[in-house]
Amino acid sequence: MCLIALSWDPAGPRRLLVLANRDEFYARPTRPADWWDDHPDVWGGRDLSAGGTWLGITRGGRFAAITNYREPGRHDPRAQSRGHLVLDFLAGDMPAAGYLQELGARAGRFNGFNLLVGEMAGPSAVLGYLSHRAGQAAHEPAMLPAGLYGLSNAVLDTPWPKVLRTIAGLSAIDGDADALSACFELLSDRRIAADAELPSTGVSLERERMLSAPFIVSPDYGTRAQTVLRITRDGIVDALERSYDDAAQAGSLRPAAERQVRFALANTASR
Repeated sequence: MCLIALSWDPAGPRRLLVLANRDEFYARPTRPADWWDDHPDVWGGRDLSAGGTWLGITRGGRFAAITNYREPGRHDPRAQSRGHLVLDFLAGDMPAAGYLQELGARAGRFNGFNLLVGEMAGPSAVLGYLSHRAGQAAHEPAMLPAGLYGLSNAVLDTPWPKVLRTIAGLSAIDGDADALSACFELLSDRRIAADAELPSTGVSLERERMLSAPFIVSPDYGTRAQTVLRITRDGIVDALERSYDDAAQAGSLRPAAERQVRFALANTASR
């Protein structure tokens, strides 16, 4: 996952609205979002290379999503897939704060990541964040107050152009069902940022330009999935994923698959 914008208001009628793009190599095998056979309470896409996921929700209201932290010089090919950090939370029962605290103690085993986890059911909903690369705050989880947040391949709310652009658009969306097209319009923005606005993350200028768009298209790498997820205070979940298998589909914005789900959160998820 390489772009997440979210509106979080645990006390409001719209508890959570998430807009997310997952960027990945087209050759990496992926299963579109659905309920999982081996974890029947989990809804989300699946990385068929390592078995994890980048974003998911459960019948009991456990939510998690991840982005990689871009640092080309520190990538360890032997490290465990970061997608399991999402799945382990979704399939487990540890409270969000405790999960992040425990993960912080072993985060060094993974390549850089940004992880969001939350519990959305009931009156005491929470949403937490942990970065593997956050300066002095590295490995220290934060429970997030209500607000608008943006996340790409740096720490939460790093003002990259596509993060700022998507958050600005999200602030104008009311979250009703008829706003779905507006959410996907934000996620489908292919405008490249001006060179003066680009971050410097250790990749070439040409690649920084390509990666600066909210929706990425290149010959071998790009936006593979778009997800819009809404959870209301009374526990109704609406989620829609559009997935792409190659550059031709992404370039024309004709998804290879589209999966939608609507359900009411259970008080507790069956395990």
